[in-house]
Amino acid sequence: MKTWLGLALAVALSGAGCGGGGGGGSGGTAPVGLTLSAPPNLSSGLTGPVALAATSSDMTVAAVQFQIDGQNIGAEITSAPFQTSVDASAHTAGQHVLRARARDANGNFSAWSSVLVSFGGSGSVPQGFRKDDSWVGGLTDATAFAQAPDGRIFVCEQGGKLRVVKNGALLATPFHTFADIDSSGERGLLGVALHPNFANNGWVYVYHTTTDPTPVNGTHNRISRLVASGDVSNGGEDVLVDLPALSGGFHNGGALHFGPDGKLYVGVGNNGISALSPDLSSPLGKLLRFNDDGVTVPSDNPFVATQTGLARAIWAYGLRNPFTFAFQPGTGRMHINDVGEDTWEEIDVGSAGANYGWPSSEGPDHVSGGITGPLFAYKHSAATPPGSGPGGFFVGEVVAGGAFYPSSGGSFPAAYGSSYFFADYVYGWVGRLDGTNGWAAYAFAQLSGNPVDLLVGNDGALYVLQRTGIARISYP
Repeated sequence: MKTWLGLALAVALSGAGCGGGGGGGSGGTAPVGLTLSAPPNLSSGLTGPVALAATSSDMTVAAVQFQIDGQNIGAEITSAPFQTSVDASAHTAGQHVLRARARDANGNFSAWSSVLVSFGGSGSVPQGFRKDDSWVGGLTDATAFAQAPDGRIFVCEQGGKLRVVKNGALLATPFHTFADIDSSGERGLLGVALHPNFANNGWVYVYHTTTDPTPVNGTHNRISRLVASGDVSNGGEDVLVDLPALSGGFHNGGALHFGPDGKLYVGVGNNGISALSPDLSSPLGKLLRFNDDGVTVPSDNPFVATQTGLARAIWAYGLRNPFTFAFQPGTGRMHINDVGEDTWEEIDVGSAGANYGWPSSEGPDHVSGGITGPLFAYKHSAATPPGSGPGGFFVGEVVAGGAFYPSSGGSFPAAYGSSYFFADYVYGWVGRLDGTNGWAAYAFAQLSGNPVDLLVGNDGALYVLQRTGIARISYP
């Protein structure tokens, strides 16, 4: 499958995406030869008013439409010279896609002509958006969160406390505290999900590292279920799954989400042992899939008939540390954020039975037969020249957090519908993959802390979990 970033950017730069390419009119042929001649491709550090210019040798051009990140820059320009400008300060610092297309008098459109650029300055969210970096504070080493239908947000603290944010305030009493937690390294309370029928059954699922020596001989990761009694649990813990004993402190995964099929999906790291990622006899380095009880294995899992024990729950493999993943509302599409090692961070499209290649491949490197390459990957260091490689101008070290914005019904402008937001823990930014324009990537937000998880709230705002608090990005 041709999914990795280079192809995604090629789609964006060649003119695919919303609005289509040529044609679409009532007669004749589409205008040809339109070129976005300014600014130059791979321009970086642009600030203030940025001039855009398009040229064409086709005399049938009646108008030119300019866009930034799939959104129109004003109305069409209906006479030569075809020029406009965009204010870089109205957009987040970082990568953006500028493009133009021509229209003739019959309504036929040319293909988009595009350039990839990077804006400088201090813009931390697009104009019109509001970012509250300190919407909720007081958290200690937060790792993951989930929102209930009633608006409460359940937040994991690595040290073992499951906290509740209610009406924008962090409640003093934890929902539940795990006493048998090992929170060293990347271990601890790492994931939380609410049952689809939470409003009636109060079931809360968690993923945590336990020191309980039974039934696994040694510290290990466990999936448990709690039951809500108001804003606290009823005090009990139903142990659902005990994963194999750990030998290292890293690559634990931890994300939990219910899919649109009602099944529980679980991201499990490889415990720092690369050989386990492709090993179908081990549940480590995998995406696991259970029925909604969190224990039994669906009969349609891809390896249910060929493996035994917990390996029957394997849904996808070849992952290094799938710390976060997300489902797209309405479509069931899954994006998996797999944390890289030396070179690449990657976002994969989830697929039953897929092999994502670790350790034989990382990012777009060494993707060969049988390996599903990433949809998007960005590097730990800038390409030469900047912006020229897969990932464009995006640079980071730990992909963490992912959330799809709904195609309709949200509070963001329509152009943000079907977008996938993702973040980098080390560099503290949020990016956006544009689902209506070939998954082209744009800068969206700069943060004051280290993001670990994202969710789109019931109110349509984007919530960013950082280690010590929650940021809220809203529009208007």
